[in-house]
Amino acid sequence: MKNRVGAGMRIGARMIAVGLMLAAMAADVWAASDVRSVRLWRAPDNTRLVFDLSGPVQHSVFTLTAPDRIVIDISGAKLVTPLDKLALSNTPITAVRSAQRTPEDLRVVIDLSSQVTPKSFTLAPNQQYGNRLVVDLFDQASDAAPSLPSTTTASAPPVPVTPTQAPPKLAPVPGGKRDIVIAIDAGHGGEDPGALGPTKGQVEKNVTLSIAKELQRQVNAQKGFRAELVRTGDYFIPLRKRTEIARKKGADLFVSIHADAAPRAAAFGASVYALSDRGATSETARWLADAENQSDLIGGAGNVSLEDKDRMLAGVLLDLSMTASLSSSLNVGQKVLGQMGQVTPLHKRRVEQAGFMVLKSPDIPSILVETGFISNPSEARKLHSAAHQQSLSRSIVTGVKQFFEQNPPPGTYIAWLRDNGKIAQGPREHVVASGESLALIAQRYQVGLATLRTANSLKSDVIKVGQTLHIPATSLAAQP
Repeated sequence: MKNRVGAGMRIGARMIAVGLMLAAMAADVWAASDVRSVRLWRAPDNTRLVFDLSGPVQHSVFTLTAPDRIVIDISGAKLVTPLDKLALSNTPITAVRSAQRTPEDLRVVIDLSSQVTPKSFTLAPNQQYGNRLVVDLFDQASDAAPSLPSTTTASAPPVPVTPTQAPPKLAPVPGGKRDIVIAIDAGHGGEDPGALGPTKGQVEKNVTLSIAKELQRQVNAQKGFRAELVRTGDYFIPLRKRTEIARKKGADLFVSIHADAAPRAAAFGASVYALSDRGATSETARWLADAENQSDLIGGAGNVSLEDKDRMLAGVLLDLSMTASLSSSLNVGQKVLGQMGQVTPLHKRRVEQAGFMVLKSPDIPSILVETGFISNPSEARKLHSAAHQQSLSRSIVTGVKQFFEQNPPPGTYIAWLRDNGKIAQGPREHVVASGESLALIAQRYQVGLATLRTANSLKSDVIKVGQTLHIPATSLAAQP
């Protein structure tokens, strides 16, 4: 009997201990998270607030009028940082104040000078940040469609983006000859610093913006070219929206600037990326999956509409556009890479291909330039050097010019120079993209198939993806 009583007491003690441990764990889980800091970023069409948290929270956001206010209720949080140090100039925010409604319920009130449309979401910890609450305040005068950043973990399949407007008709230069437009995208920005260098303050977002601005300056110094910055300051732009901005600016080429990082500090060298075949296929499917995209225009100059085409024909047109865009991307990428190799070591000597979101434009040739490894101390110092930024930019401009002097868009000043014999017609090159045939390439460049074979010492019409073909100047009309 005593043994049974003793055993029962021991079991009871264990249950009490387990219960206390579970209670402690539950208390820890539901303990209030600290709002450790609040960061603010201003973009051309929105203001972003980021609340850095010590743990997960639940929240709600609603608007009030007369006067205009945004109210953010954060359950399971307490404020441990001041809010009066935020730089509010050039934003619709006039003041940010808070009240601890209960020890674990925080209310933040944002006073506004004009109405905004709020969007909010939470982010799980990553390598650089802990838990975060992000609140975007979109200016109501802007028609920009807000998007979640790429770091958000979606709980449902992604919804196709709202189609963009047709590309604007570019104002022609005197004589009806327009500039070739280069959209320059400085990677990362705002609360997304990108890769970190070995020294404090060395962050990718600053390097990319500095190089992008220098590249813009050098492009604009070339007659017949105009550069447009996708990101003009230190703020975040969702990845898909970057290509939408380029399209609205009427871009003929999209260049995204980055600075690589690797676990090994010894990794070095510049790289150039174009879209992978798998990325091109998935993007074509995404466009066709959304009926609203039928109103979008494709074909670079905006002269091919999917709106009045049946699904099969729309798919063929879109696939042709994507194939041509990818081929041009590989071509210009190889020229840029060749020029960069003269001013900095290369990580790979051929254009690499990957499914980067910013490269997934079916109507704009797009390349991503990794200017070097910011994680490498030696390259980090160079990337922060104005002289090296100028050299890198000069090499990119030279490669871009070479491509467009050989393949100028119709109606541009550079096309007029070529057609009037004012540009020396050097040998042209074409990098083979997936889905292309030798006959299709010969037709595109208006050269005879036999001539194209001879110029490249081909024994048959078999070609490989990534192969560089030399395009002779002989016209198709001259062929028998």
